[in-house]
Amino acid sequence: MENINNMAANSLESLSRDNLTSSGKKRLAREIICGAVAVSCLIVGLIYSRIFPNNTTIPALLYTVGFLVEGIPVFVAAVKGIVTKNLTNAMEILVAIAIIACYFSQQLVLSVLIPLILNVVHFLEERSIMGGRDVIEGLKRMQQSTAILLDGDSEVTVDAKTLKIGQRIVVRPGTGIPIDGIVVSGRTHIDQKSLTGEPQPASAEEGDPVYAGTVNLDGRIVVEVQKEYVDTSFSKILKLLEQSESISIPESRLIDRFMMYYIPFVLAVAAAVALIEADISRAIAILVVSCPCGQMLVSSAPMIAALSVATKRGILIKNSKFIEELTEIDAVVFDKTGTVTEGDLFLNAVNGVEGVSEGEILAFAAAVASASTHPVSRAVMVAAGELEYDRGYDVKEISGKGMEGVSADGAYTLRFGNRDWMESLGIAIPEGFGDDVAGSVSYVALNDRLLGCLGFGDRVREGADASIVALRELGVEQTVMLTGDREAPASAICEQVGIDTLHAGLLPQQKLDRLHELREDHRVLAVGDGINDALALREADVGIAMGAMGSDLAIQSADIALMNNNLQNIPFAIRLARRTRSIVYQNLGLSIGISVLMIALSAFGVISALAGTVLHNFGAFAVLLNSSRLLRGKFDQ
Repeated sequence: MENINNMAANSLESLSRDNLTSSGKKRLAREIICGAVAVSCLIVGLIYSRIFPNNTTIPALLYTVGFLVEGIPVFVAAVKGIVTKNLTNAMEILVAIAIIACYFSQQLVLSVLIPLILNVVHFLEERSIMGGRDVIEGLKRMQQSTAILLDGDSEVTVDAKTLKIGQRIVVRPGTGIPIDGIVVSGRTHIDQKSLTGEPQPASAEEGDPVYAGTVNLDGRIVVEVQKEYVDTSFSKILKLLEQSESISIPESRLIDRFMMYYIPFVLAVAAAVALIEADISRAIAILVVSCPCGQMLVSSAPMIAALSVATKRGILIKNSKFIEELTEIDAVVFDKTGTVTEGDLFLNAVNGVEGVSEGEILAFAAAVASASTHPVSRAVMVAAGELEYDRGYDVKEISGKGMEGVSADGAYTLRFGNRDWMESLGIAIPEGFGDDVAGSVSYVALNDRLLGCLGFGDRVREGADASIVALRELGVEQTVMLTGDREAPASAICEQVGIDTLHAGLLPQQKLDRLHELREDHRVLAVGDGINDALALREADVGIAMGAMGSDLAIQSADIALMNNNLQNIPFAIRLARRTRSIVYQNLGLSIGISVLMIALSAFGVISALAGTVLHNFGAFAVLLNSSRLLRGKFDQ
């Protein structure tokens, strides 16, 4: 027995590179030990029979031990399946009947060999499936488990799970980042490929966010903890990945219904052959070859492969809508800011009244914008660069309106904000002034006198036009932009990327109303940044959230989340969904066709029970091989 235990330990050690959970390792160890015991009983029994051919009692006892060791787990699973009506145990039900028939018909060697060979072949199947999980399981191993905590002037290595919000950690070059946080010191490049699928490292310096599961490449940084270990975006993504591996899609539910009729059919055929042919061996062969291994993998194998492919691209699939709805999409609704555009404003125009230069207007705007973190103010400061401006204003921010600054001597009041606010203060703005500026417009006034206006635009996201073209090639009839922005800048964006229809100046409820109208005639996919578009993402047939890394709401509200901002991943996801669905249907035909063929060959005596223990797996291997084509497929065109 010690040798058998050593055998199990060595086998597990050789499998250490594979992706087994602790419960999976225990189950595998149990199967190896049981298999070793059964093989030992079988070999000793055969040798004893050859040496003492007239003594059948000892071999029978040995075969019985092997039969019980390998058979009891099968019997337990079969009874559990019958009691709970769990059709995933259909194989155990059929095998249990087959080996009981073998044992009581005195085919003792066969009663040991059938479950033994089945376990070996199913182990090989499982390893094939595990190969499809490599990407997902590799991602699960990427979160750093330890951290270097700054404790005063000293550095202490601690368990990452003990970190608290507000603590500061050191992340050295070449090490993983254990938590979500903000860089407070240092500069580096971060490899985010595990989360976003983007091959190019992202730069990170003071004030930039960093995420668990990514790797610090070349600089020492100090990071302030923003989320505890269990609350990081990475941890939540891992939980969703684990859930998504058991996604139940329509075709798998079809298999469940099929199995309710399949088992009685197989039993009836086996019973009929046994009665008509008076040959229990053929009936046993039918029971063995009919084990529905292939049917059990019809949808799960391609879904695991699709999850692996999607994860490589930074696409997080959350539920069965990936197959049910995404394949039928014929209309796509986009938000503007942060979705089709990058969401970072930049100064694109400076218009001054007569006698005021562009430099003066920008300097006045910078004098108050320097005290704000609003996107418009940040764009002003980027444009101002090294420009000299007065820093002596006492500045206050007026929510929804703009910035107001008063000079130290109280002689000057400087305002920078929207038109409505300016006009409400009695500042005269000539009719049409600033209307020709593309994008949003803010005005600058000094002591109730208009100086000029600044125009701000938003850059179109790279690849947006190509993704629209790809969507049309996939049969999408309507592309629509729903935005709260003004019509002029939104229209320019739509024209630039090729979006068909624009509805601008919408409130959130109006966006939903437009979405509901579109759903009356179309299957609608909504794409947004997951924060201000959460309602639309939930109401659409399928919701895709962009930039989900770091956004809990994005992950919660959408059916599919893009960990990066690559719009071309949207047509990619549709192609992948359609290919996955096609593979599922092919698997369905393959598994059922092979099972029917094997049953027919067994009924006519072409296949013996022993041969059937190996041949019945043709269906499963055909399904796995067909599903693996997803891992090798090209989805970019």
